[in-house]
Amino acid sequence: MWGNFFQYGNKVPDFDVLVLNEREARAAAGILFLVGLLSLLNALMIGNIIVTKYYLAFFTFDFLIRVVNPKYSPSMLLGRLFIQNQKPEYVGALQKRFAWSIGFFLSLPMFYYLVLNWEPSMIKILVCVFCLVLLFLEAAFSFCLGCWIYNIIMPEKSKNCPGGSCGLTFKDRVQQFNFTQKIIVTITIILLSYGLYAYLYHTENRTNFGEAVAYKFMSKEDLAKEKEMQYQRDLEEFEEEEF
Repeated sequence: MWGNFFQYGNKVPDFDVLVLNEREARAAAGILFLVGLLSLLNALMIGNIIVTKYYLAFFTFDFLIRVVNPKYSPSMLLGRLFIQNQKPEYVGALQKRFAWSIGFFLSLPMFYYLVLNWEPSMIKILVCVFCLVLLFLEAAFSFCLGCWIYNIIMPEKSKNCPGGSCGLTFKDRVQQFNFTQKIIVTITIILLSYGLYAYLYHTENRTNFGEAVAYKFMSKEDLAKEKEMQYQRDLEEFEEEEF
C-alpha cells in the first residue's frame, strides 16, 4: 500500500516512464486560474481580502500535495471530475513534479505575507499575478514553464510532452501563419494590451494597492494634475478646519 502511495505517476502500457494525465492537469490549472483571478480582482477592486487569503492557503496546500502525490490533490481530482469522459493525454510525471515544486516554493512567501501576515506590496502581488499567468498558459495552451526549464537543466530530456512538443521538428501547414493572419494577430494583441491598460487606468480604485497600480500607469501630465488636485483638496480641508 505505502509503496503505491509514494509512486509518483502511473504505469501505462507503451510508456517507459511513469506518466500523468495532462488533460486532468490542464483542467485543474483552469479551475485554479479562474478562482485566483476572481479573488485577486475582489481584493483589488472592493478591498475584500478574505477570499484571497482562503485561495492562497488552498493553493499552497494543493501544490504541496501535488509534489508529494498528485493522485490526492483536490484541484486535480476536481479537474478529473470534469474531464473523466475524455481520452487521457499522458505526459512524463517527473517534469510535472519539477514544475509543481516551483509553484509550491512560489506559494510559500505568498502564504506567509498574504495569509498569515497581511502585508501586500507590488512585488508580492506581482508574484501572485505571475502564478496566475503560469496557470493560464497551462490551461489554455498546455504550456508548462517548469517543464520547459526541466528540459533545459536536466541531462535526460523529457520524452512525453503535451501535444508531442518534445519531438516536434516540423509544423504542418495548419500550424503556420500567412501574412494576413500575422497582421490580424498583431492588431489583436495591440487592442488587448490597450484594453487592459485602459481598464487598469480608468477603473475606480477602492484600495491603497489599487491606487498604487493606477499610479504606475499615469503619464507625467496626469501625475502633475493629480498632485494639483490633491493640493487643492488639502487646501480646502485646511480652510474648513480654520473656519
